[in-house]
Amino acid sequence: MKKILFTMSAAILLLASCKKDDHNYGGIFKSPEKNFQQGKVATWIQLDKNGKPEKLAITINAAAMNSLDPGTDGPEENEMNSLSIAFPNKAGVTPFTHALIDWNPHGHEPAGIYDKPHFDFHFYMQSEADRMLIPPYEVDSSKFLIYPAMDYLPSNYFTIPGGVPEMGTHWVDGTSPELNGALFTQTFIYGTYDGKVTFYEPMITKAFIDANSSFERSIPLPSKFRTAGYYPTKMTMSTVQGAVTVTIENFVYRQAS
Repeated sequence: MKKILFTMSAAILLLASCKKDDHNYGGIFKSPEKNFQQGKVATWIQLDKNGKPEKLAITINAAAMNSLDPGTDGPEENEMNSLSIAFPNKAGVTPFTHALIDWNPHGHEPAGIYDKPHFDFHFYMQSEADRMLIPPYEVDSSKFLIYPAMDYLPSNYFTIPGGVPEMGTHWVDGTSPELNGALFTQTFIYGTYDGKVTFYEPMITKAFIDANSSFERSIPLPSKFRTAGYYPTKMTMSTVQGAVTVTIENFVYRQAS
């Protein structure tokens, strides 16, 4: 009888424990690491106890940051300077599917503005497979030129001419300091393709990262969202023991409109 009572008590405790765990969906969930430069990159998401997203992040470790290609061989693209990496499965509670990280040792166009050594941190809302199908603009520009209605983009944003293969059309904030005579340090880009907003992109210079161990800014938001879900309202950057983390956070649920 004592054995039966003990077994029943243990089962009750186990069920109670499972019930409690079933209602706690919180924590930090990390992707497998991928090689980048001479170090590693990982993505991760932080959820609250109800499974709501709090932070979605890209972390470049110190070894990678300390071995960045200096671009001494010329401006030609080095395949080691670009990395596509999935977000963890738990990030499915957001619209974001994967990250594309680009280190640009010589910057890129437009000349005189974004031609400083910097990172492009793309947070994509389309699958990697669909992104990879985006052709060079010169080959087929038709879907680059299908823009969403302006309600789906923040006010004051306008397109950079042309488009980038395996990325899309880039939109910049006309009120950004670097577009009004100041030096480029950091900015926030939107991307579109075939009538949809497809990525958010914090763009940050290496000099700014080196000069600031932490930074945060609001994310310019549109008035409408094509797909219901959790969207971020803030971007942060931090450096801890040489590792650089860029997050989008303060997620708010938006209805489709």
